[in-house]
Amino acid sequence: MLHLDSAQVREAVQADPESILIRERPVLLDEWQKVPEVWDVVRRAVDRDRTPAQFLLTGSATPRAGATAHSGAGRITRVRMRPLAFSERGVETPSVSLEHLLRGGAPAVGGHTELRLADYVAEIMASGFPGLRGLPPRLLRGELDSYLRNAVDRDIPEQGIAVRKPAVLLDWLRSYAAATSSTASYTEILDAASAGLADKPARTTTAGYRDALQQLWLVDPLPAWAPRGREFARLGQTPVHHLADPALAARLLGLTELSLLDGAGVPLGPQHGTLLGRLFESLATLSVRVLAQRAEATVAHLRTRNGDREIDLLVTDPEGRVVAMEVKLSSTISDRDVRHLNWFAEAYGSRVIDRVVITTGTTAYRRKDGVAVVPLALLGP
Repeated sequence: MLHLDSAQVREAVQADPESILIRERPVLLDEWQKVPEVWDVVRRAVDRDRTPAQFLLTGSATPRAGATAHSGAGRITRVRMRPLAFSERGVETPSVSLEHLLRGGAPAVGGHTELRLADYVAEIMASGFPGLRGLPPRLLRGELDSYLRNAVDRDIPEQGIAVRKPAVLLDWLRSYAAATSSTASYTEILDAASAGLADKPARTTTAGYRDALQQLWLVDPLPAWAPRGREFARLGQTPVHHLADPALAARLLGLTELSLLDGAGVPLGPQHGTLLGRLFESLATLSVRVLAQRAEATVAHLRTRNGDREIDLLVTDPEGRVVAMEVKLSSTISDRDVRHLNWFAEAYGSRVIDRVVITTGTTAYRRKDGVAVVPLALLGP
């Protein structure tokens, strides 16, 4: 392993990028974007020897435009590494497989968990970053603060963007966190971040910040669904806002487990719901995206332009078939909770291979209408 964020290691590799080839394979190049030249060294090495998995290039940011001369197509496979899904945290043993749901046929679902709402709140706060798991609360808060502060003070400037007022960018991040799991406009987010400021940052400035934060994998919006066919002509195109980890959003907003359970905080955005509901949806979205990536599926959301219909998660397999999912901060599910799922199944027909509600309940089962009700703790690969 070569840690290219170490000045000593980086200087040696910059002096001779080809030196990485003398290492025993596989070679892990951590923070490879610090020495972008290694990208082409790896590409040429793969041209000479097509044995897979010789090199692992990991980084907390994508390099600036033009830093790599070649895309790596046909040689280097890009894999998005997100924080741990709920099923990967060792809190519970999953009993419902997303891959089985994607096969269609409405497979039987079952299982029981003793986890309750307070346990999900604890996991929202605990973070899915592997290196932060199990830290004492005070140290965890410090690590999350440092992660955010380093992004503003160091990582964004390394992307070539000058941060004139770091405090203003942090305020924008807080407003973005308050808009978690919503489709609030970027104008709303900016206005909330700069309330009371006479010298408001320009929208072009905050757009640059937003793009840089996405390159740093800190902002992870969920795209709007793009259907195959013309059945849905009036769909919104605004992404649903998410940070990479809901623990970051909770930290930005100064939330604690107790304050979340007490209903603290005012969310920003057009959707209804409390901050706890929004952060639980963000935790569920993170988990489903991780599981879907393993199943070679994509995840998006659906919201009509007038907001009368919306579905939290549409998991689409390579053949265009969809598992539609709603996320509910509830242990019980009513007919009203599944009305959008049933509408979508009727409108999109046989391409909808399953309907699921993700809950904070204790038991996985199928309703009489065929909708699967699955506690988040029981959803796995």
